[in-house]
Amino acid sequence: MPLSSVAANADEQAIPYYQSVGNECALFDQAFQQRLPMLLKGPTGCGKTRFVSHMAAKLGKPLYTVSCHDDLTAADLTGRYLLQGGETRWVDGPLTRAVREGGICYLDEVVEARKDVTVVLHPLTDDRRLLPLERTGELLEAPDDFMLVVSYNPGYQHILKSLKPSTRQRFVAMSFDFPPPAVERDIVARESGLEPDRCAALVNLAASLRAMKGQDLEEGVSTRLLVYCATLIGAGMPILEAARATLVEPLSDDADVQEGLMEAIQATFG
Repeated sequence: MPLSSVAANADEQAIPYYQSVGNECALFDQAFQQRLPMLLKGPTGCGKTRFVSHMAAKLGKPLYTVSCHDDLTAADLTGRYLLQGGETRWVDGPLTRAVREGGICYLDEVVEARKDVTVVLHPLTDDRRLLPLERTGELLEAPDDFMLVVSYNPGYQHILKSLKPSTRQRFVAMSFDFPPPAVERDIVARESGLEPDRCAALVNLAASLRAMKGQDLEEGVSTRLLVYCATLIGAGMPILEAARATLVEPLSDDADVQEGLMEAIQATFG
């Protein structure tokens, strides 16, 4: 094999796999080139995080991923003074490192973070592209190769945890959903190693279970869970056992709901 082919294969392996379903890759690339922040909206497990990892690798930029939660504060993103070796030193947070060094800072489920996080993000999401660090007195200007990306699940969040219009309108936004059946089958097959025909049955099952969202389920079956299920099946676990562990137990604790899910699974696989 020519050395150029070896290098190309190595580059492909270094980039996390992502199967595009529209113009999302081109839009992300343009947003990065034009120094625009991006907002990704979509259900849990539909590929938002994988997409960001894929694009960061394609662009050759470091990725700083933060999983937001109720206790996440602005200081967790920007940094704080810590006692190290008997002296107090400032330690940058992931957002500050991305601004100083360049790269993509991805805040997953940003609405879960505390309100002071939004205040820090605002000057980074307009033409100023500034990060003020009150504790150190610095005012950092983001370099051209810095990009802020945030995501959330609008169908799951309580109204008190939705993004304000004044914040949403600071971002270029894209809506994500689960891939079309043929694409999702290929994704599950590639990620799990299970034969595509067997993955197709799982994808069809997922469509049935997703139809239950809003009735008995808060969330539908994610592509991630389908990959888990296919992986266990490929490793030799009986289908019904694998399905219970990946498509039933993670989705509900209610015994009646679990029974309904198992009935749908048994109807598909027998």
